[in-house]
This record gives sequence, C-alpha cells and structure tokens, in this order.
Amino acid sequence: MLSLGIDPGTATLGFGLVRELDDGGLKAVDFGVIRTGPERAMPRRLEQIHLELGAIIEKHQPDRAGVEELFFSRNVSTAMTVAQARGVILLTLQAAGLPIAEYKPSVIKQSVVGYGGADKAQMQEMVRLLLDLGDTPKPDDAADALAVAITDLNSYRLHSLSLA
Repeated sequence: MLSLGIDPGTATLGFGLVRELDDGGLKAVDFGVIRTGPERAMPRRLEQIHLELGAIIEKHQPDRAGVEELFFSRNVSTAMTVAQARGVILLTLQAAGLPIAEYKPSVIKQSVVGYGGADKAQMQEMVRLLLDLGDTPKPDDAADALAVAITDLNSYRLHSLSLA
C-alpha cells in the first residue's frame, strides 16, 4: 500500500509518499515540496500546484492519499490562500481516482508521536525514526507530509482490521 501525504500550502506544498511493507514496516518512497513564486498571480500558482501534483501522482501511482486539514490561524488572508490550494489538491486527487482522507493536525501528531500536542521537533524525529531515515526530512513541509502519509496508512490499517 502506497500513500501520498500532502501538507497544503500555496507558497510551499509538502508531499511525501510512504509504502507499507509486507512486514508492517514503513518506507519513504519520495518526498519534497512544490514551490510557487509569490510574483505569480494566484491562478497561475494554483495551476502549477495542479500540474506538479498530477505529475507526482502519475510517476508514483499511489493507492490512496491523506491531506492535512486547514488549521485556521489569526491570519485570514493566509488561511484563504491555503484553502484555495486545498481545493486544487482535493480536485487533483479526486480526478486521479484516489481515495482521500483528511486529518486534523492533532490527529496526525497523535498517530505519529502518540501525543496530540507534540511539537515540530518531536514530529520530525519520529518521522525520521519510523521511516528509518539517516537525517530529518527537509524542509519541514516535506516532513509534515510524510507524517500525513504515515497517519493515513495507520488509519487505513486500523479501519481494515475493524472490518475483518
């Protein structure tokens, strides 16, 4: 099972692909970011996200996808642009025929670290350990996306067991 995790953003969108191995372990397949320049108009930035995410899906053929839900902060304009990016992300995943799950940040932290209030350093270290990586994945958005993919695989596994 291969899951594509997405940490939504307009300027920087994190992606991470994690495969569940036959022995139940996890392996990072690919991770990184899609960056869009602030000098570009928003419609062009959203198109770039759509095209680059589509290329990642085409290349890796994931079985499913997980997307971090929008965490509303005080900066309404940032929340609005991230919401626009999330719309493009969800549409791109849906058009590719992928089952999509959305996860709150606290659920991702609980799944990866075991504590919903974990800080960024704890999250990154657990992602590194769970995926047996030599270094912490960089940038932070990519590490966050790997955490989403780990959460998605954990959730899918638990859901499958409850149906058995």
